[in-house]
Amino acid sequence: MGFPVALALPVINHLLAASGWARARLQPFAGQGFRIEGGPWPIALAVVDDGLLAEAAPESVPAVTISLGEGVIGDLLSDPQRAFASARLSGPANFAETLAFVFRNLRWDYEADLAGIIGDIPARRLARLVASGLDQQRRALAGIGANVAEYLTEEGHLVTPQRDVKAFATAVDSLRDDVARLEKRITALSR
Repeated sequence: MGFPVALALPVINHLLAASGWARARLQPFAGQGFRIEGGPWPIALAVVDDGLLAEAAPESVPAVTISLGEGVIGDLLSDPQRAFASARLSGPANFAETLAFVFRNLRWDYEADLAGIIGDIPARRLARLVASGLDQQRRALAGIGANVAEYLTEEGHLVTPQRDVKAFATAVDSLRDDVARLEKRITALSR
């Protein structure tokens, strides 16, 4: 088993094992393989009878090829939706669409995994703590962004404030209308 497959396969199969709907969607394609291209190493996998995945035989030709865009590793870790939104799939439409649907909607229920290790109540509390911390980080970053934007427009004068741009556009429109009225007067006077 190659290095990338050894890392990816247990993770994907763990997610599939916890998602009966995903295995049920993949089972009709048992025996068919697919190849994921993007990132440093391509990964060749095949669907097995129970809807899980296994490493594809080296000589097998994949039925579907999934080509992921640039920066896919970061996207897979931070925003899997974005990683698969830019993917290009080639091969039979029904298998390709099924793979796209499964990968787009597969989620890790980390709270359930934690509950198996530390119990239900501590897992719930830890999951809430992590979610709260992430929410605070998101709000803090948004606040920093707003402060930087305000500094650049109001104090640093490096970016023109939106109100000034609107006032300029209004003045240009007014000038255009005034010039049009003046042209009409000049045309009327010259007759």
